[in-house]
Amino acid sequence: MRVYLPATIGILRQLVEDGEFRPLSGTGFALTPALRESYVSGSTEELEYAALLDAARASLRLIAAAQEDAHDAKEPPRRVVVSADVEDVTLRPDLDHAVVRLSGPVRLSDVAAVHVDAAEAEPAVLAAAAVIDAADLGDPDAEFTLGDVEDHELAWYAPQELPFLLELM
Repeated sequence: MRVYLPATIGILRQLVEDGEFRPLSGTGFALTPALRESYVSGSTEELEYAALLDAARASLRLIAAAQEDAHDAKEPPRRVVVSADVEDVTLRPDLDHAVVRLSGPVRLSDVAAVHVDAAEAEPAVLAAAAVIDAADLGDPDAEFTLGDVEDHELAWYAPQELPFLLELM
């Protein structure tokens, strides 16, 4: 199953250095039966994109937490989503339509692609990371701020491009 895993630049570095990473709480997003049922229509590609956007939003939470860590705060604040093909997932519709749990780490060899914000998105990413919880609680100003960051498209990178991408950061 193709899963979309929220990450940060620091997590990408770990993936390249260690050859694997363990998503926080094993949480990922995917085109699940519950996600498909929650939409009136949409192609497989459109619904997978919805799952990717859920992972990008979850990446904001990781960035917000990283800003509190002195080491991680030095990394560029960019949303990161790792797309990987994994076999052992558990559907978690009790958490949300697209949520899945992975039983173990994701190996670099399982990664199909990585999606990362461009540098010009950094101010919007920082602003959105600061208000992600308020947006979830229905704050309209916070939702507007999230809309600003979601206007930035994530760039696509092949797994073999990751060392070069990280070198440029």
